[in-house]
Amino acid sequence: MLTPLQTRARFAVTLTFITNGLVVGAFVARIPDIKIELAVSNSTLSLCLLASAFGVFAALPLAGRLCAKYGSSPVAFVGTFAMVAAYVLQSFSLITVWTFAVTSFIAGFALATQDVAMNSHAVTLEHLSGKRLMSVFHAMFSIGGFSGGILGGLASQLGLSYSIQTVIICLIISLAALYVRDHWLPGSADIHELEVGEKIHRPALIWLFGIFGLCSTIGEGAAGDWGGILTRESFGASPFVSAIPYVAFSATMILGRFSGDYLATRFGAARVLATGGLIASSGMTIGLLLNSTLGAIFGWFWLGTGLSVAIPLLFSAAGSLANKRFAGQIPPAQAVAMVSGISYFGFIIGPPFIGFVSDLSSLRTAMFIPALLALTIVASARFAKSA
Repeated sequence: MLTPLQTRARFAVTLTFITNGLVVGAFVARIPDIKIELAVSNSTLSLCLLASAFGVFAALPLAGRLCAKYGSSPVAFVGTFAMVAAYVLQSFSLITVWTFAVTSFIAGFALATQDVAMNSHAVTLEHLSGKRLMSVFHAMFSIGGFSGGILGGLASQLGLSYSIQTVIICLIISLAALYVRDHWLPGSADIHELEVGEKIHRPALIWLFGIFGLCSTIGEGAAGDWGGILTRESFGASPFVSAIPYVAFSATMILGRFSGDYLATRFGAARVLATGGLIASSGMTIGLLLNSTLGAIFGWFWLGTGLSVAIPLLFSAAGSLANKRFAGQIPPAQAVAMVSGISYFGFIIGPPFIGFVSDLSSLRTAMFIPALLALTIVASARFAKSA
């Protein structure tokens, strides 16, 4: 049973996960429109997306240190407003490829700062309450992504500009952040500042969790960045229909993550991870072989189902190991940031690599890559038993 203070903090973390997903989903749904406005190829668009992913990667070590020094709650609050400002700036930058790439880097940096802080706070809440909560929190991110995808698809269909859409969504996010400002646990709840001269140890097992997470995020990134373009350009789908694969992906991520904590408690994280990897790989492969809009929706549906529990279980395992097995060696916030950093490298190399391969062959062919990588998540099962 959570205490009243922990219940309030759970609400704050929940709402923050939703807003993080909302801004991502709304952006992803407009990628086909952004490509048209910039008049670029898949490869060039990949480089712009690469800039955003590099922003994420660059922010992770700093965000982990800030959370360890000041606590995750103040970093999450400030990070939310940094994210809002960055995405509004990005939405008005569709002038040249370079302006869009630069602002995408800034947006990725701000997004990752908020992301590490909210995940670190979630790990702290799990540790203090003794309850599995991470999968449900990530379900809230998927709810945000699902809602953002629908809003972005409708805005595109109605001809609303990406900039106006972003301003409206970011205003809502800002009001939500102000509303939960006093709901967080105090910063002192998870400060783990190291003594002068004390060094952080980075256990090999934490690295390994990050590598397995990377295989998952390559699939997540590819699903978000290329689903709309595949259906619109290869199968002639309308702007709204082209957003459906990502919406289906987000919907199954929601369902999978809502049940993830229960399934991991009942059957063990290892079995859940292994099953998820098999579902993601086989479902995506079958969907791509169908070679149609319905096939893409089918593939994205099962990819989301299978990948839904991977990242939350790996993040939770990293935080648990830092609090127990590696206590005094690495702060939980930096363990989460470390797994995030390695995992999110999938967002850096995945979407651009898919774009380059698609220019050499076809986008449909390139999408078999995340289907294959999903199988590696099965291997994470044996290591999750130690968390």
